[in-house]
Amino acid sequence: MKGPVITTPLTLKRAGKYCALLLCMVLLNFALPRREPLSAALLYAALACGLDPILMGLGHLLASVSALSWMATLSAFLQALILAGGFWLLKRMKRKAVWGKYALLVLSVLPFFFLFPLVSYALPLSLLWQKAILSLLIVVLALLFEGGLNALLTRAFRCRLTAAQLAEVSLLWLFSGAGMCSALGEPVFYAVSLTALLVAAQLLKNASAVPLAVVLSLPLCLTHADLLPMAIFAACACIALLLTPYGRIASALSLLVCFPAAMALEGLYAESTVRIALTLSACVVAAILTIALPEKLYTRMKHTLLFYRERSLPRIAINRNRRAVGERLYEVSSLFREIETAFETDDPRPSATQALADELRYTLCADCAGRGRCEKEGVFASMERLVSVGAVKGQVSLVDLPNDLAAKCQNAAGMLFACNRLLAQYQGSVREEESARESRKLLAEQAHGVSEILRGIALEQSEECVFAEGENALSGALAQAGILSSEIFVYGEGNTITVSLTLPQTVNAKTLCRVASTALGVPLSLAEKISLNEENACFVLKRRPEYDAAFGVASKVKDGETRSGDTYSVLKIDERRFLVALSDGMGSGPEARDVSDRTLTLLESFYKARMPSDTVLSTVNRLISYSGETFSCLDLAAVDLDTGDADIVKIGSPAGFILAEEELHVLEGESLPMGMLDAVHPATLRAKLAAGDFMLFMSDGVTAAFGSSAELYAYLSALRPLNPQSLAEEVLKKALSYERGRAEDDMTVLAVKLLRSA
Repeated sequence: MKGPVITTPLTLKRAGKYCALLLCMVLLNFALPRREPLSAALLYAALACGLDPILMGLGHLLASVSALSWMATLSAFLQALILAGGFWLLKRMKRKAVWGKYALLVLSVLPFFFLFPLVSYALPLSLLWQKAILSLLIVVLALLFEGGLNALLTRAFRCRLTAAQLAEVSLLWLFSGAGMCSALGEPVFYAVSLTALLVAAQLLKNASAVPLAVVLSLPLCLTHADLLPMAIFAACACIALLLTPYGRIASALSLLVCFPAAMALEGLYAESTVRIALTLSACVVAAILTIALPEKLYTRMKHTLLFYRERSLPRIAINRNRRAVGERLYEVSSLFREIETAFETDDPRPSATQALADELRYTLCADCAGRGRCEKEGVFASMERLVSVGAVKGQVSLVDLPNDLAAKCQNAAGMLFACNRLLAQYQGSVREEESARESRKLLAEQAHGVSEILRGIALEQSEECVFAEGENALSGALAQAGILSSEIFVYGEGNTITVSLTLPQTVNAKTLCRVASTALGVPLSLAEKISLNEENACFVLKRRPEYDAAFGVASKVKDGETRSGDTYSVLKIDERRFLVALSDGMGSGPEARDVSDRTLTLLESFYKARMPSDTVLSTVNRLISYSGETFSCLDLAAVDLDTGDADIVKIGSPAGFILAEEELHVLEGESLPMGMLDAVHPATLRAKLAAGDFMLFMSDGVTAAFGSSAELYAYLSALRPLNPQSLAEEVLKKALSYERGRAEDDMTVLAVKLLRSA
């Protein structure tokens, strides 16, 4: 029983492909002066690429009509029969014998050799030798056309063609274009080729359009046996490229100037008026078609060229790897969330007072003769009240005995002694349990912080990396500035745009950023320079923040001490945020200094890891409270360089200030120093900084020297500082003047100025 016959539906796209091949066959038969059937070469190439044998065989027969001879038609019929029938048979036999299709190709030239009515060329060779040479040409072209057609059908606009494939496609255009010039006339060829040139210039916008123009001119060079058309097309491509930044209309109109001028070299204006008019009309048609093509079509072609190029696989791999990393990080985040839950869960335990009362009852009262009477009269309930009082006070005495217990218990003194002994043991176990509970809480907070960090990174990595379209524009702008880049990679949008370029080590970073910013319309700055070898480096550009910052510090160690207890930090969290902090170890000398250093180091590490602020502060507070008896005051500010927003945290520190152009803002907090209590409640503030604003933090040694906040406020209100360093030095100098030059405590002033990015 035969299986069902599977046929490929004739879609509009498939029909267009076969019509284009039929037209190409017709043009190929006009490529040589005697109408030799070069369409046989394309027939073999199409069948070798898997196209329909019947449709392609019919196309070859229709193309043979151009020879206007029944002998030529008979030759074409036999060629179609040999090739189409042979390939159909090989397909039915499901054999992929390479030598089989080569044998069919050789057999297909025999009808041409014996039947085609070739008119002899004026060559010193016999007609048979001329036919043999032309037969060999058809065989060679068939093999080359196979590679070119396969590249057009399967690889064009899907990946970058190899040099050999580009050469094969160019050869197919060479003979098809020569046939177009012969069959339809040179004006038609000019209209088609010049339109292709202008569109390519708009899409590529780089030097690749010039080699393409050279390829487009090859049929004319073959027809005229002259290289002048190649020079004309190359010149037109260069001028079109120069005007592409001004739009496709300007680029298309440039052709109306340069092409008529260049055709004077071809001697066009010595020809007939009709020929001149037709040739110039072809130029006008090309310009009109280029302008009239819809913008959506240009956009679609640009997207195709952007995606299907040699870097398409790395771009896909980048997004795939980002998604995989994001999924793994999210799984690890969930694991730490489970760890947090496990540490936060307390084991259910019986009441401590009930347990102590039971211990007394089963030890002290076990051998007492009045145990039964006490149990009946409810005396044991009074024992629980006694233990409850002892748990609060730490011990019990005669005055704590309940009346019924004092009246009925025969061994009250022993009761008090045994109860105090159990309470002492109880206090030790309470401290151990509290320590274990605090440790579990600390670990739970850390697990929560790590979970939040991993979750944030997972969400960030899971987002698709958007690749921008400005690479061609950037390449052209850099070339005009004399900077040649072998690789350009642009991805992201808005604040997340990133540009990576491979450039010589000697390229000036400022010039590079200026040219790239103009080309992409985004202010960029150099984020990183990675050396690749002795000659080249990878320059990474990112969007320049709206603001920059300058910092100033002035300090004075307490008289009699060698080290200050005050420490400060200026930390770049990432490209768009920075953190400043001032810590006072509450005291002076090495011990206070160590506490301050430890506090800032912990804070920096947590903030760089992007741990949530509430987790950071509570964790640091617990760690410091375990470390010793000194405590730390803190001023901390995280500033966004895009918006100027400042998140400020103050813990037990003196007032800070913002010196704006017209007014002075006070930053105050009311919380105790870090580590002084089991839980910290920082004062959190938010301020909006503008270009030219100063933010000022001072240790208590400075503020105490001024005597009162009113005097400090009045002094700062009158200041008009130029830079943060001079501001810090002036404030410290004024504070020392109140103390007659002596530092009664460690003094530190930290100043920050927000600047507009250059």
